[in-house]
Amino acid sequence: MLTLATGALNAISFLALGGVFVSVMTANLALVGIAIGESDPDLAGNSVVALAGYIAGVLAGARYCERCERANRSGVRTLLVGEVLLLCGVLVGWLTVDGSPPAPLRTVLLGAAALAMGCQSATIRAAAPPGVSTTYMTGLLTALLTDVLARRRPDWSRVALLAAIPIGAALGALVVGTARTAAPLLPVALLAAVLVLSAGRLGAPGRPDH
Repeated sequence: MLTLATGALNAISFLALGGVFVSVMTANLALVGIAIGESDPDLAGNSVVALAGYIAGVLAGARYCERCERANRSGVRTLLVGEVLLLCGVLVGWLTVDGSPPAPLRTVLLGAAALAMGCQSATIRAAAPPGVSTTYMTGLLTALLTDVLARRRPDWSRVALLAAIPIGAALGALVVGTARTAAPLLPVALLAAVLVLSAGRLGAPGRPDH
């Protein structure tokens, strides 16, 4: 569900927040180069905002996870709550302008969405098995293809994660096209569902996991 939310949010950001992604930083780095080559300051600015937001989210999330680890407690649920609050902020800003944010607000919403994705990346890196991600998939795709080539049995849970990205993106594109005003509600709802379904499994803030 986190990966579905990632796919949806990437579609929303690409279609409505400046033609960039909020979790695929390799693509954004390429977009910076394209923007420079084509003398497109708007694309360059949007790409840099997404990069900066994502980096800030990763650094903040990783630092918090380290502090929680030293204190022998789980920070995963707290970080996911923080991510939901960030995306609720995006939703509120989006709703105030009926889904058509002007350039200054679009920059703020893009930065907040990228910050949320960076935070999610740091959270999953700390909590999930090695090689698992819910925000970027190049490494996962490479590992799966290597397994196929070596005729090893594929890890179907990771195949499902990989498939969730285009499915989430398709859902995100659908809501932008058919219910644009409420589009950011989709990733918020998915993340809220994660918190509800994982209650008691991630460990409450300040308590060690069991």
